[in-house]
Amino acid sequence: MTAKDIISRDTLKRLTTDLAQQLLGIDGEAIELLETQNQRVEDRRADLVARMRGANGEEFLLHTETSNNNATDMPLRMLRYYTDIRLAGHTGPLRQCLIYIGSDRLTMPDGIAEATLLDYRYQLVDMHQVNCAGLLVQDNPDALVLAVLCDFGDRAPEQMVHYIVRRLKELLRQDDKRFREYMSMLEILSENRNLQAQIKEAEKMLTQVDVKRLPSYQLGYEDGEAKNQRQVVRQLLCQLDASRVAELLGLDIAEVERIASAQDDDATRDDQQTD
Repeated sequence: MTAKDIISRDTLKRLTTDLAQQLLGIDGEAIELLETQNQRVEDRRADLVARMRGANGEEFLLHTETSNNNATDMPLRMLRYYTDIRLAGHTGPLRQCLIYIGSDRLTMPDGIAEATLLDYRYQLVDMHQVNCAGLLVQDNPDALVLAVLCDFGDRAPEQMVHYIVRRLKELLRQDDKRFREYMSMLEILSENRNLQAQIKEAEKMLTQVDVKRLPSYQLGYEDGEAKNQRQVVRQLLCQLDASRVAELLGLDIAEVERIASAQDDDATRDDQQTD
């Protein structure tokens, strides 16, 4: 199981209702996640099976799978999942959906047709063809991460990636740990759309500090006051590495390190007076 498979599976579990509405066109809400595992030589279970309640109050089962590649045996696997769900005792109408998140063009079929012997079908969603707008408007971290796999339409990839990263930061500003987790998901999934460079650029922009808004800058950095220069540099070094500080202030790294390590004139004079 790849990192992409794990990420998409966990994300889809949290997004069951939104997924049904935005990707599958199902008007309903998830009311229960169901277990479907059956004992075999290998341990294989469906990604997600949920009991849903539709807008009309009727209940049905929703089974979704994600695939990162064009698996030739996927129709057979989907059929086996169907029988597993039924053998596990889950009754009622059942809808199955395969969500393709891979980087290559989708070539998998949406079922099995063997003359009159077997006619089995499931819904097949190609994330390449899904408009990202439906996920972006939810302001949901999981939806935002999945949106990187969707169709950006005529929107520039850089613009969309920057928006996703910025919204993640805004939504998770109080939880740095979760923000880092979602950024890790985003970085992994972005490989499927060759957006690694845009992700790195968006991350870099997050570290940019409006130096001129710092009180110490306004107090005199522009005038070259050494004490305030040190304050600005030291404040920035608490958040960024020396190379980024140098870039922001238009200095070389050696100068940043010299300013940061210089003693305050006032402190030096106090020491001399004490002596």
